[in-house]
Amino acid sequence: MSISEEQVRHVAMLARLGLSDDQIASLGQELNTILGHIDQIQKLDLEGVETTAHPLDVVNSMRADEIRPGLLREDALKNAPERQDNAFLIPRIVGGDDAS
Repeated sequence: MSISEEQVRHVAMLARLGLSDDQIASLGQELNTILGHIDQIQKLDLEGVETTAHPLDVVNSMRADEIRPGLLREDALKNAPERQDNAFLIPRIVGGDDAS
């Protein structure tokens, strides 16, 4: 299977790539090499080969959940620049004063 220069230009246009003629030629060669590899893979006899989603056995590497004591509110707020009641006080980001 081979890809034509016109097809390369079409793919470049779809990808919104502005390529020079030299880049089009280079990309065409690279795509033809890739397609050649795909042709070789398609010729393999895979009869009896089990399909896999991953070549290696994947195990869950996350630790088990365990209940632990959390941070005390006073400790969490200890270094807060400003606080109001028992919460962090932060500057308004959206919908500030009506003068803007």
